[in-house]
Amino acid sequence: MSDPVLHLERVGRTYTTAAGPLTVLENASLTVGKGELVGLVAPSGAGKSTLLHIAGLLEKPDSGDVLVEGRACGKLPDLERTRLRRRMVGFVYQFHHLLPEFSALENVVLPQMIAGLSKRKAKTEAAALLERVGLQARATHRPARLSGGEQQRVAVARALVNAPAVLLADEPTGNLDPVTSEIVFDLLLALVREKGMSALIATHNIALAKRMDRVVTLEDGGIVDFTG
Repeated sequence: MSDPVLHLERVGRTYTTAAGPLTVLENASLTVGKGELVGLVAPSGAGKSTLLHIAGLLEKPDSGDVLVEGRACGKLPDLERTRLRRRMVGFVYQFHHLLPEFSALENVVLPQMIAGLSKRKAKTEAAALLERVGLQARATHRPARLSGGEQQRVAVARALVNAPAVLLADEPTGNLDPVTSEIVFDLLLALVREKGMSALIATHNIALAKRMDRVVTLEDGGIVDFTG
C-alpha cells in the first residue's frame, strides 16, 4: 500500500443510551493510502457515520487514535482539530447541507475564504470547479432553484475546492434516483482520481462500492475486508 493518508488505530466508541451503553466501534482499524479510494458498506446502524465522523475529526474516539498524514489527531484540542479538519478533510453527505441563502458559487467560495484565500481568487477557483461539474450556467442560483443532483454536485465541488488530503463521503448518492446517482458518483470518482486524493466513501450500493480500489465493511464494531 502507498503511504497512508488516513489511519484509524484500534478506534472505539460507545454511546450512553436510555437502555444502557451502546458500543458502536471496538478496536476498529483502517488505513487509506495516498490516492486510494476505499468503499465502506455496512447495514444501517452498524456505525458507518460514527466511523466517518471520527475519521474526519468531528468526533473524538473513546479509545484508539486517528492519524492524518502521520499526525495523531484524535485527541487534540477542539480548536486544533477544527483547523486540521478545514485544511485536510473534505466532506460530502447524503443531504447536501448547502447554505440556502447563498448561491451555488457562494457556497463553494465560502470554505476557501475560511481557509484564508482572497475573495477574488476563491471566486475564480469556485467558478472553474462549478464548470467542471457542469454547473457554470447555474452558478448564481440558490439551492432551492437547483435539482437534487445539481445540489449534490455543488456539494461535491465545495468538498473538493480546498484540495483536502482525504475526502469522506457518507452515502453521497443515497438521496438521488438511480440515474442521477450514477451521474453524481461518476463525477465524484473522476474528480477524486484527477486530483490524486484519497477517499473513504460509505454507500449502500455495492455495485458502486466495487468500482473503488478496495471495499471494507463493519462487523461486530470492527473493520474487515468486504467479501460479499
